[in-house]
Amino acid sequence: MPLQSFLRSFLSKDKIFYDLFEQVVHEVNAMAEVLKQLSHETAYEQQVKLVSVLRDKEKANDVLVANIFTELGKNFITPFDREDIHALATALDDISDNIFTAAKKITLYKVNPTESEFQKMSELICDCCIHVSKAVIELKNMQNMRMMTDAIAIIKEIESQSDDVFDGALQYLYNSPEVDAKELIKRREIYSKLESVTDKCEDAANVVESIIVKYA
Repeated sequence: MPLQSFLRSFLSKDKIFYDLFEQVVHEVNAMAEVLKQLSHETAYEQQVKLVSVLRDKEKANDVLVANIFTELGKNFITPFDREDIHALATALDDISDNIFTAAKKITLYKVNPTESEFQKMSELICDCCIHVSKAVIELKNMQNMRMMTDAIAIIKEIESQSDDVFDGALQYLYNSPEVDAKELIKRREIYSKLESVTDKCEDAANVVESIIVKYA
């Protein structure tokens, strides 16, 4: 095989991974936007429709992540460590899963998603996913290191803010005489899932940070 064809075959395999990751973060961002829309929707019928949209996007994301794992099994040459590819794909998949699970529980338990804590957490999730997307997309060239490291720092700051909102929401639930035990359990479960989204965003950021250290 001529050298140029040999190199092109490697580059095309690299491109497969970058393209798949870009598609995954695009879906994750779209899911975060739908979640934010849900947190402002008062009509239950519309809430159910938005959760249905999230279900479809979560399934589409599962297919993309499965494709990444398939390519990982087929290709000897990868753009960066196989363990990092697996860890990043898993973290992004977990973001998608937790967004959908939180939204599904909102309609399943018929909890009002327009309360300020839900809205704050959905806003933070949206911001966090945007910066995850920036960091992941820049892996393709790794030329704008400042953008990547800034995005990682912002993700970690947002995750900390999400922890604070989560703690404040739980404090309110435990101390409010208006919230009965059943309502407390339902809301706590949803808050926990929402908080897990930013945890998984930080996991993705940590993988990107590890790749930067190894290859920059």
